[in-house]
Amino acid sequence: MSRAGETSRPDQKAGSGLAAPGQVEPVADRFQAALRMEENKPDFPDLGSPVSPLRPCPANSSSSSSSSGSYSGKVALPPHSPSDPAARMPAAPDPGRRSHYGELSGEISQRQSGSGLLIFSVGSGCGGSSCTASSPNTNVLPTGNIYPSGKIGKTGMMPRTTPRSDVLGSGTGNYGHGSIMRGGMSGGGAARPSGGASMGNSVDSMTRRATRRMDPQEVTRAGNEHYKRGQYGEALAFYDRAVAMCPENAACRSNRAAALMGLDRLREAVRECEETVRLDPANERAHHRLACLNLRLGLVEDARKHLLLTGQPPDPVELQKTRAVERHLVKCGDTRKIGDWKSALREADAAIAEGADSCPLLIALRAEALLHLQHPDEADSVLSRPSEFEDSLPLSSATKIFGMLSSSYFYIVRAQVDMAMGRFDNAVTAAEKARKVDARNIEVTMVMSNVRSVARARAQGNELFKLGNFSEACAAYGEGLRYDPSNSVLLCNRAACRSKLGQWQKSVDDCSEALRIRPNYTKALLRRADSFSKLECWAECVRDYEVLRKELPWDSEVAEALFHAQVALKTCRGEDVSNLKFGGEVEEVTSIEQFRAAISFPGTSVVYFMVASNPQCTQITPSVDALCNRYPSANFLRVDINRSPDVAKAENVRIVPTFKIYKNGTRVKEMICPSQQVLEYSVRHYSL
Repeated sequence: MSRAGETSRPDQKAGSGLAAPGQVEPVADRFQAALRMEENKPDFPDLGSPVSPLRPCPANSSSSSSSSGSYSGKVALPPHSPSDPAARMPAAPDPGRRSHYGELSGEISQRQSGSGLLIFSVGSGCGGSSCTASSPNTNVLPTGNIYPSGKIGKTGMMPRTTPRSDVLGSGTGNYGHGSIMRGGMSGGGAARPSGGASMGNSVDSMTRRATRRMDPQEVTRAGNEHYKRGQYGEALAFYDRAVAMCPENAACRSNRAAALMGLDRLREAVRECEETVRLDPANERAHHRLACLNLRLGLVEDARKHLLLTGQPPDPVELQKTRAVERHLVKCGDTRKIGDWKSALREADAAIAEGADSCPLLIALRAEALLHLQHPDEADSVLSRPSEFEDSLPLSSATKIFGMLSSSYFYIVRAQVDMAMGRFDNAVTAAEKARKVDARNIEVTMVMSNVRSVARARAQGNELFKLGNFSEACAAYGEGLRYDPSNSVLLCNRAACRSKLGQWQKSVDDCSEALRIRPNYTKALLRRADSFSKLECWAECVRDYEVLRKELPWDSEVAEALFHAQVALKTCRGEDVSNLKFGGEVEEVTSIEQFRAAISFPGTSVVYFMVASNPQCTQITPSVDALCNRYPSANFLRVDINRSPDVAKAENVRIVPTFKIYKNGTRVKEMICPSQQVLEYSVRHYSL
């Protein structure tokens, strides 16, 4: 219930006909502050609940020219807070105001029967603004028995079901304050709990009823129940239907915005809140939601504007967050201007932590800083987040940042990251978008020119390489590196040309530079390992291939190359390599001498103790054979403990299947009846 001199509560526009089901308006300033903190809760409009808290209306009101009819009555409603003893006193009715609780919008009309009863009927639409209705006698509640369906029976007629009392609940949770509890407390008993299976059955029943009956009231209530349970997608589906029925109703629009915010569809939520404000310019909750949304998007001025339009003193916490984001944005521009990328990254992270977590420009600044700090993979990961960041750019396309239009800045960063990752065509496309948005900006023009030059040099080098003109291809890639010296893809391509030309050391140098920029660049590591083998730098070659084996455990060519590099390294050191072998089948062990000689081989030996008739052994044996082919550098042995009991006794094996892994003659792992996943993980770990 509104205080004297105030308009009706947020999301309950005068004449809209939608009210929050069972909610009671605040009666003290402290409750207004609590309400402003609920910007992401739906507004739960009740499209004409048969039992609604009523407020007194003027006695001479016989018809209404607003968008909905109204009826009157005197009901003293408790205030919000159940914890304030003074606040539990009934609020005095305000005869000069009338509530919109229980009103219906548009074609959802009220007609008065001869006995003074109100009968609700749903017409063909809810979006109109010329609905008229008769008003009952002043201060008279609907008489007769009210059925759960909303119909009103004759006076004195008993309903078919047991009557339920309607009481005001505590208002906890998302549903609002002072919620009407159907079938509530009797005597001194407590209201029924709403959780568990009963809540699920209630929601399912409401959903089926709303689906079966195209009733705005049922549809909205079903959406509210899903929203309370955190099922924002399901709630949105019902709110969409409510908006389709009542497109000009501010409360329906605001509910839809709340569900969109829950789904992090921020751009759509902004549009829905703006539509709510258009329909109801004094809607406090919509303004507060717009302030929060704009802050998340980094639009500080818009956030501040809507905080001041809520009709209440701005929340000091929200104002402080807005000022903090603004301060960090200014520092981002200062640090970027002088090329202090570490500080720029720190300020961007601070602004995001203060609430601008979905600002596309801060995301772009983080990516740009990481790119300049030689972390292109991380920069690409930042920009690979969901595309709503780019989708939200039109909201701020007219805003300038770092001396250029905001959307053009996002696109030039996108272009530079794509170019660093070797997506040259995408880089050109992004740079062209930036130029189209901000053609006069010098920085945008320079980035566009560089991206085109690098892409052209790379395309020319690739064509020459395919033709076998390695020297000319090498020169073409070098031309591209003049415009982008830190492009790891061009460095790796030039290394391939130099390898074909027999310039092994220069190839190693180019690969090393590419790996300095992108440590996880597998192609550069492969080419450097190959160049090391040509230079017979076996220790460096083995080191690179061992890294590659961890990254590419399924690659048999890498495994074979590592094996030969290890053999060459041992040969250079004068070690015996006569017993080394690569690949083959699982070796059958029949004697203790054969077993001891086999596990003493350099490298990894995997010993499989088994019994041919054992079901578990029968099941896992194919996996052992597959692992032998998959990890050819490991030595796989099989011991049937029935045929070789001396080996089983020496190794104290009593349960099969048992696996033991040896590294250079020393046992490092023992597994009894392992799963296939555990076995493969252990083999991969110790064979690399």
